[in-house]
Amino acid sequence: MEAVVQKSLGKYFSVKKNNGEIVTATLAGKLRNLDADSTSPIVVGDKVEIINQNDDWSIVQLFERKNFIARKSVKLSKRRHIIAANVDQCLLIVTKKSPKTSTSFIDRFLVACEHNNVPVSIIFNKIDLLNKEELQSLNFLFDYYKKIGYNCLKTSFEHDSLESIKKLIKGKFSLISGHSGVGKSTLINKLNSNFNIRVSEISDYHEQGKHTTTFSEIYDLDNETSLIDTPGIRGFGLVKIDRKDIRKYFHEFVQNQSKCKYSNCVHINEPSCEIKKLTNSGLILSSRHDNYCSMFRSEDIYR
Repeated sequence: MEAVVQKSLGKYFSVKKNNGEIVTATLAGKLRNLDADSTSPIVVGDKVEIINQNDDWSIVQLFERKNFIARKSVKLSKRRHIIAANVDQCLLIVTKKSPKTSTSFIDRFLVACEHNNVPVSIIFNKIDLLNKEELQSLNFLFDYYKKIGYNCLKTSFEHDSLESIKKLIKGKFSLISGHSGVGKSTLINKLNSNFNIRVSEISDYHEQGKHTTTFSEIYDLDNETSLIDTPGIRGFGLVKIDRKDIRKYFHEFVQNQSKCKYSNCVHINEPSCEIKKLTNSGLILSSRHDNYCSMFRSEDIYR
């Protein structure tokens, strides 16, 4: 019987059968070492085959994934943590303050989505908290990422009607990600108050959110629309990306690299590099090139 993994709780998985019934299942022995590099061989969003033996459900097969989002595992014994699989899109929730989302985090997340062929939208939340200067800074980032091809929205989950987000997610299976405290669970509660997901305050001292969502979980808004709420992520380390491929995941680099002197230019130290020229002139955001260079020089992501 086919099912979709709704929630992962260590060695137990909540799975939804085709008839809508949710049951708890464990992994069959042969699946436990299916992906030795990952923190878990089965993740939220996976399509699986389950069987019932003596009233106990077991996952016996993992069907091929159309995509997934992964980051470097914080566990030293594992290389990657797959956050979710088979999603239609990602919503990256970004805040300018309470907590602050760095451009490094944004760009690394975007590269991970591009690498795995997952469309991504950037949602700038908590704009009601910003003063004039902070709002100008946010608008600059908003305009830039929109100019290079990303769908961007500005909002306040607490105060806005969220009509634009409702249209964005309608009929899709969407992953919501971002730091702790950016409003992921608040957004889902606002879209359907029956879920009543626990949220927490921001630490005044560290300007960071506290983890309230500890496991990724699917929330079905209707028969066609589902969201994955994920635990907050402080850092986003990349894994299993070829060094030479990173430039392909920066839209503005792709649009202009044909003007570089060398066709194999990687936009680091080469002479007559159009990307460096545009960065120096301000037409490419300096933080984008800095973040690209950081990723390119990192050794961890190529393993």
